[in-house]
Amino acid sequence: QLQASGGGLVQAGDSLRLTCAASGRTFGGYAMGWFRQAPGNEREFVSAITWSGGSTYYADSVKGRFTISRDNAKNTVCLQMNSLKPEDTADYYCAANPGYSGTSYYTDSDYDYWGQGTLVTVSS
Repeated sequence: QLQASGGGLVQAGDSLRLTCAASGRTFGGYAMGWFRQAPGNEREFVSAITWSGGSTYYADSVKGRFTISRDNAKNTVCLQMNSLKPEDTADYYCAANPGYSGTSYYTDSDYDYWGQGTLVTVSS
């Protein structure tokens, strides 16, 4: 129901744009997030955006370099990644958060739906 794409192999300093497309259902009212997992590491929060797009959240490690956006008419969420670093190398996952009161956009367990990962590899 969530399909992430746009990963690839790039050099440090390059940019990539990841897209998450929803199919089979709409995620009305859902916040959307991106998480990543590097080999041997736990999955970590990258960014999230509320349903309206009025609020966005970023991990400190990507703040100022990554930008999250969404198009509810197209059921898509994008993550523009600039100034990529080798430490950004990971599988990137998009996920949907129902946005209940008290939810944490930073916590993967608060997300109900997950897409498959798209691999981002940044060479030095």
